[in-house]
Amino acid sequence: MKRRILLIDDDSIVRATIEMMLSGLGYDVISAHDGREGMRRFTAESPDLVITDIIMPEKEGLETIIEMRRQQPTAKILAISGGGRIGTVEVLDLAAQLGADYVLGKPFDREELSGAIARCLSVDG
Repeated sequence: MKRRILLIDDDSIVRATIEMMLSGLGYDVISAHDGREGMRRFTAESPDLVITDIIMPEKEGLETIIEMRRQQPTAKILAISGGGRIGTVEVLDLAAQLGADYVLGKPFDREELSGAIARCLSVDG
């Protein structure tokens, strides 16, 4: 049975690109365009892993990570970000402090994504 990954990213081009990478790596992909939709899909679908962007409208990734941790403390979460105005390192450090199992700065390639997913899924819950 394929593992399911919930991908949350507001940029449709980035989301489509990552969806293709994930499908090519053999995962079933569920996608959402922001944290609100991501939380609905998270609750309904119970994915094996969540990959969430940090800087998004409506409900951003840090809020989403906090809510997911409250709802399901053992959820596997990979935070991704290009940083925006704040800076990639700072945003991703904060995501890790708030509960992301692993963080990955954009842009990244398929091998980096595959390695990050492997690390997340091997984290004992």
